[in-house]
Amino acid sequence: MAIAGVDVGTTGCKCTVCNLNGTILNQSYREYETGNNKNGRELNAREVWTQVKEVIREAARGTEEIQAIGVTSFGETPVLLDAAGEPLMNSLTYLDPRGEQECQRIIRHFGMEYLFRITGLKAHPMYSLSKLMWLAEHRKDAVERTAHICMFGDYITYMLTGRFQIDYSLASRTMAFDYRKLDWADDILEFAGFDREKMSKPVPIGTKVGCVTKDAAKELGISSSAVVVTGCQDQMASAIGTGCLENSMAVDGTGTVECITPVFGEPENLEVMFKNCFAMIPFVKPDTYVTYAFSFNGGSLLKWYRDNLAALEARLYREQGISAYEGFNARVSAETPSGLLVLPYFSGAATPYMDPEARGAVVGLRDSTTSIDIYQGLMEGVTFEMRLNLECLEAAGIQVNVLYATGGGAQSPIWLQMKADILNKRIITLGSAQSGTLGCIMLAGVACGVYENLSEASDIFVKPEKEYIPDLKKHEIYMNYYKKYRRMYRAVGNILKEEA
Repeated sequence: MAIAGVDVGTTGCKCTVCNLNGTILNQSYREYETGNNKNGRELNAREVWTQVKEVIREAARGTEEIQAIGVTSFGETPVLLDAAGEPLMNSLTYLDPRGEQECQRIIRHFGMEYLFRITGLKAHPMYSLSKLMWLAEHRKDAVERTAHICMFGDYITYMLTGRFQIDYSLASRTMAFDYRKLDWADDILEFAGFDREKMSKPVPIGTKVGCVTKDAAKELGISSSAVVVTGCQDQMASAIGTGCLENSMAVDGTGTVECITPVFGEPENLEVMFKNCFAMIPFVKPDTYVTYAFSFNGGSLLKWYRDNLAALEARLYREQGISAYEGFNARVSAETPSGLLVLPYFSGAATPYMDPEARGAVVGLRDSTTSIDIYQGLMEGVTFEMRLNLECLEAAGIQVNVLYATGGGAQSPIWLQMKADILNKRIITLGSAQSGTLGCIMLAGVACGVYENLSEASDIFVKPEKEYIPDLKKHEIYMNYYKKYRRMYRAVGNILKEEA
């Protein structure tokens, strides 16, 4: 028997199949394009489902019988379904700028403090409710025909089982969920003009949904007895998949975004959490939470570099049989900083500022600056932003002693050592970079009684591989740059706000 984990991301999806002893049997990955238009950034749910089917079908082929499937996804992005369960339109992703005015309406009505006290979120247009209110105003045709509202995680589990349920962590990213009562916040939904009956049923993380439908099983080439399990939001799944189950443990996930996810109990200072826009997300254990200290741009900046500044080099590397990033990383200096300061707000600023109007910047260019210096500077800028976030977390009483690295960035030794040096933290990598899918597999195994609890599952699946120790001399050098970096957000913002 085997268990599959499906991770639905913003730019692609993946599936991992493991046997019950924790051995990876097969993996598959597919990209899909985020639809860009002049108004924002959208995602086609039908296309996502098509690619999810492909990765499950491919990963399951030739393996042992699939006993269970756990599903995780990125958050905040609503999917509007008609009465037949078909998407009515493209989904507005968390990166889409629409919803700003609607978010301000919510704030004026409830107040920032009340919203944080109920939802655990500092109101922001990235959250689902802002997008839904914008759609109600500008896409009335679609909203009026909407029979059900999903996020991508519960949309995929619905397509697999025909049933609607959403886990607490994903529901909490809507800005319409009471994170202490663990239920929809009726007053907030009512103000926004949406009915709780159209939302999926909130359930604890790692809850069975049901068996795969016969039609889906036939299409995927798996047994209809396979049980689908609601996982959690992707960053939390990565924490579980790296064995971060106790306080002071944290995972650093580098995918499209860069995100540090620490586990903690009730924080010492909720006011600091509120001030720095850190969310309170219910974790798998009672009275335990995670938060997301993140940058909207992580690995996406390296993809931006690959596609816009080094497309020719990337093609040449592919012709040589290596990935573009392997080629780029081999040219990065392991001894000295790039000499640049990069503000990584190419898609706006996330925590601690949550400023959608923030812009990126590259400072310090000289005639001796090379293309690869910019690539290295992008890595440094993202890491400086994570250091800023860790300092804010410590001010709230949340300590992080060690970071477990996951995601695509965990495959870059040069970036991992850079992170250890800048953050002054030990960085531990695992035997598999796909911790999100492993977290789903662990949750599914516990839900189906294969493992007694997550600790037992962690002993089987989590395999530490390599540790990166901070170089204190390099840390001191980087701190000279970091002191300047901390001033860049306000400096760049002030310049852009100046009238010509």
